[in-house]
Parts: sequence; C-alpha cells; structure tokens
Amino acid sequence: MRSIWKGHIQFSLVTIPVRIYNAVDTKESIQFNQLHKDDNGPVGYDRKCKKCGKVLTGEEIVKGYQFEPEQYVIVSPDDLAKIKLKSTKVIEIEGFIDSSEVHPTLYESPYFAGPDGSVAAKPYSLLTQALKTSGKVAVGKVVLRDREDAVMIGPLDGGLVLYKLRSPKELRKMESVPQIEKREVNKDELKLSVSLVESMASTLSNLDLTDRYRDALREMIEVKIAGKEVVSVAEEEKPVVDIMTALKQSIERTKAQKKPMEKAKGEKKPAPEAKPTKEKKQKVA
Repeated sequence: MRSIWKGHIQFSLVTIPVRIYNAVDTKESIQFNQLHKDDNGPVGYDRKCKKCGKVLTGEEIVKGYQFEPEQYVIVSPDDLAKIKLKSTKVIEIEGFIDSSEVHPTLYESPYFAGPDGSVAAKPYSLLTQALKTSGKVAVGKVVLRDREDAVMIGPLDGGLVLYKLRSPKELRKMESVPQIEKREVNKDELKLSVSLVESMASTLSNLDLTDRYRDALREMIEVKIAGKEVVSVAEEEKPVVDIMTALKQSIERTKAQKKPMEKAKGEKKPAPEAKPTKEKKQKVA
C-alpha cells in the first residue's frame, strides 16, 4: 500500500510522524475518461487533446472506459439512458437501521433532501419526524453520476440529509497499513497522554477550522496581481524532545494558558460600601 501524504500529527508539544493512505480501494469503481471524439486522445484540464494537441469544444469530447492500455470503449448519453434501473429515478428504502451500524469510514458525500412541491410537504415532514422519534435512519440505493450508490437518510434540523455510502467491499483493512503493530504502552506515559488530552478538551464550535491554505493562496494571488514578488517564510525547526518531556511541558503550557481565563471568570467585584442613612447620621450626631 503506497502512502499519499507524509507528515506529522501534532497536539500541543507532542508530534507523531505519520503517513496517510487511501482508505478506499478505487479499483472497485468504474471511472470514465474524457476523450477526443476523432482520435480517442485523452483530454487534459485545458481541454486540449494529448494526442493531437488540438483545443477541443464540448461537442468534440466524449466519454470512454479504458479496458486495456490505450484501448477505450466509447459510452454515449444514449447508452447510459438504456440502463433501466429503478434507482435512476427512485430512492427505494431497503430498511431502517441504527446509525451506529454504519462505520464512519463508509460515509462519503452529504446531500440535503427537500420536498418537491406542496403535495410532498406532508409525507416529507412525516418521514422526518418518524426517523427522529424512532432514532433510526433509512438505507436505500440511488443512481447518481453514472453509478448506483447506497445511501443513508436521516433527520437534520427539521429536514432530511442524505449520505452516499461506500460499499464495505471498497474499504481496505487497517491491518494492511505498514508498521502498525501491538506494543506495550508505558503506564506513566499513558497517564500523562490522557491528562494532556483532557486538558485540551473543547467543543467543535470552539475550534478554529478555517481553511488557512485557501486564505494564503488568495493572498499569494493578490500579491502576484499587484506585480509584487511572493515571499515565503521558512518554518523554524523544533528541537526533538523525548515523549515524557514533551507531555509534561505540554500539560504545563495548557494549564498556564487556561489559568488566566478561569481566574477572570471567578473574580468577584467587591461589594459597594453601604452609605449611612439619615437616621444613622442623626444618631451619630
């Protein structure tokens, strides 16, 4: 299994080198290629035929399936229309299950489903409420983009959300990832690791998941439009520290970052001094 990315998982001062692998075996899916209608040459992103070099119009591009190297069978819209499956027009529910039965790795693309017209509003609301009340999700099949997919339908914010599901047959096994092996974990290191995880506990709404790469890319484009030179800043290499030291320092740093916030929350203003009433002033006099 070849890795597609190499880097690190990092939380606080703890860094774990990792490789990322495709969890889905794409051999299970049928993929079409865009081809030049006249010579079956592959079409590039610039809509140029890689065989003859001609820039193509939409009418000159066809869809083909490669069954041998440089050998394609052309598939036209009429050919696809001849495939008469009920799921091309209907999502037929096969059954209702607990969502916990669907492993997270099987989720693919989410879609929103809405009622089509006023007549559909009542049964749509009824299914939404039935799924919400029962705690179940519906599972069926539908043809989207030249393939029949299993889908899961569940309630979301008063409506229905539809998730395309991968087939379990497409999913590779974790055991095929190189260098994964069972090892005894040091109890002290485990205790500190759990302590660090708990000290960094948060909620999804409080985490900043902004696409910083997109923002940096937009900034780079604006710099180039302005005719300026793009300047990159080299990242500082962090010194390598052993896991116990990194864990202890991380916990201390996390506590130090949270302490001022907690102190500010619990700080109470002194109660204002009560002013003597007129009666008390008269008694003092």
